[in-house]
Amino acid sequence: MARVSANNLHGLSRRHLLLAAGGLALAGCGRGQGEPQNDEPVDPNAPPVGSLAWAVAGNWRADGRPRDAWRHPVETLEFFEVAPDQTVVDMWPGAGYWTEILAPYLARGGGRLYCANFQVERPEPGQDLSNGANLATAQLVARFRERFEGNRRLYGEVAMTEFGPTSGPVAPAASADLVLFMSQLHNWMAAGIAEKAFEDAYAALKPGGTLGIEQHRAPVGSIQDPAAADGYVQEAFVKQLAAEAGFAFVAASEINANAADTRDHPFGVWTLPPERRSAPRGEAPNPSFDHSPYDAIGESDRMTLKFRKPTA
Repeated sequence: MARVSANNLHGLSRRHLLLAAGGLALAGCGRGQGEPQNDEPVDPNAPPVGSLAWAVAGNWRADGRPRDAWRHPVETLEFFEVAPDQTVVDMWPGAGYWTEILAPYLARGGGRLYCANFQVERPEPGQDLSNGANLATAQLVARFRERFEGNRRLYGEVAMTEFGPTSGPVAPAASADLVLFMSQLHNWMAAGIAEKAFEDAYAALKPGGTLGIEQHRAPVGSIQDPAAADGYVQEAFVKQLAAEAGFAFVAASEINANAADTRDHPFGVWTLPPERRSAPRGEAPNPSFDHSPYDAIGESDRMTLKFRKPTA
């Protein structure tokens, strides 16, 4: 797949924002209206402060917690072998579903979190990028930074980097224990930067480090759309991309599987919760669209794959 040039970055921002700006808000990943100003657990009988279960149960996750039944954060992160003293890179964290778990957890364990957010296009001399998708991308990144840099008592010091067609390292070379691709690979395929994502992850990881991937899963034997227009990706294709970048496959888990997902939805994976799209992208929602059969399915069927950077 061809990579996107620097000149196409504006289009990349527009495409991702259409996927993310509205969808992530519906997904419940952003700042909640009742977000507390402290890090006390909701339940006085909650797990010990600093544990992974404590981070998942935290009352600062008022918006994110409803999705836990589908995303299985404790089980997923344990499968990826996360530890509190690790250096972790989350690539395209969106509005922060995983950040609000990992940042407090790593901050209390002596670890470090890098969030490689969307690449914002810098204007050339005389170029006006103050309107449109680039401005919206910049605003989305600014809100993310404000949220996670504005409460260091809870989140610690979250290192902000970026990932895109012309971005630099997502973290210092060979510094990370774990890199996460959390339901973003289809967006990178659409933008032509999937191979770069694997290469950047490989460069950031220590020898022996882990690449964890959660991704909407296409049916076995289907023809893979290189742009993943419906949001689904074949497991075999993900393994191929990882192998081409130098990764060794370790294991797969069915933690995030959903056998009820037929994958034949009118507006791709975005027909399902949490986005619940009722019209083609860019069109106004259809008020007469029947969401009930798709709500009954729940969130998508997802593969959960673990890879390792060789030690040799």
